Amino acid sequence: MTRCLLPLAALLLQPLYAQTKLTPPVTPVAISVRAERADAIYHQGEKVIFNIKVTDSAKPAVGLVDWVVVKDGLPTEQKGQAELADGKAVATGILNEPGFVQVKVTYRANAKAKVAPITGLAGAAVDPTEIKRSLPVPEDFDAFWASMKAKLATIPVAPQLTPVKSPVKGVDSFDVTAPALGLQISGYMAKPTGAKPKSLPIILTVHGAGVSDSSLGGSSSWASKEFIAMDMNAHGIQNGLPPKYYADLKVGAMKDYRYENKNDREKAYFTGMMLRLVRAIDVLTAQPEWDGQHVIVFGASQGGYQAIAAAGLDARVTFFAAGVPAGCDHSGMLVNRIAGWPKIVSVVDGKPDMSVLETYRYIDCMNFATRTKAAGCFFTVGFIDATCPPTSVYAAYNQLTIPKEIYNDIPSGHSHSPTARDGMVKAVMKYLGK
Repeated sequence: MTRCLLPLAALLLQPLYAQTKLTPPVTPVAISVRAERADAIYHQGEKVIFNIKVTDSAKPAVGLVDWVVVKDGLPTEQKGQAELADGKAVATGILNEPGFVQVKVTYRANAKAKVAPITGLAGAAVDPTEIKRSLPVPEDFDAFWASMKAKLATIPVAPQLTPVKSPVKGVDSFDVTAPALGLQISGYMAKPTGAKPKSLPIILTVHGAGVSDSSLGGSSSWASKEFIAMDMNAHGIQNGLPPKYYADLKVGAMKDYRYENKNDREKAYFTGMMLRLVRAIDVLTAQPEWDGQHVIVFGASQGGYQAIAAAGLDARVTFFAAGVPAGCDHSGMLVNRIAGWPKIVSVVDGKPDMSVLETYRYIDCMNFATRTKAAGCFFTVGFIDATCPPTSVYAAYNQLTIPKEIYNDIPSGHSHSPTARDGMVKAVMKYLGK
């Protein structure tokens, strides 16, 4: 099955966590909210100032705004109301610990307005590089993963490579499967036609949450840039089937895959997902064209989760790019923070499910980040991301002891601005000196 080649920037959008698109109401009113400081970074105990601007048919609006400040989604007692002056107002907040605040602003033409209110949202960081871990690394973290990788190693790699027509001239493409621990790996691998032995770096691109096949166009696009590339779907499912097949899986058998065996660290779904990364790297590094030096893992959301995990579990990973990564700070509720997706640990009457929490300490990016020896990495973080909250992302990022860079995507939620997407690609090319 041949797929059309999409621009690389468009392909980068595909791995992100699937979100429901809401159609905004048609209105001449527009509201913008942003931190007063261009970098939106403040210090603990310092007043955070947000500038509000409301227009009606491109002219300064008349009316009032109500605003509420939250700490990464958790309520605070900070709120206020202001009359617009020349369409403008100010909201303020304060945080006495490292973290993030967001302000939600609601506009009404007047106090008795019956029309639906117009809202705006903005975020700011408070000493983000000082955000600490919520729990230490488990004492047997390394022993656990060593045992799981040892089990994987007993299964022969035995990849099956089926040639498929590439959408890019000068690129050879293959549908690839290989047995792993539990589910197989399944992806599309691509190489430049006629590439010489030991001449190419590896890039493994991995997917966000949801259910889909691998991207033939994505792997082929990277291969055209002189990579051995594999785009691997997260679930080991067959590639190239009609879209309805994956749509049915998403609402059917795989609807709640993330909760599977959530009380068992060996059988938890994400444990198998992370081991499939190791097996994919086994397949890629066996290719004769690999230069023997460079292995890059690249993904966003759940793909960012996998990128960090791969770097922490496999010393062959030399660089990784993690956009708005999931899987960070599963135990955040213990220190009054919001955990990252999949928000796996339920909290009832203020008490977390400790059996799940203990399981997911072994599958937490905070802990994977402490183990990587990669030569470098690149992160992105959205300041108003409610799916993978920025505090959780920084909780993992701050554990890294390797050369690192993070792009603060200030106006973004769980999505990628063009600058963030381009930053990930450019970081990979810069690492390779391209």
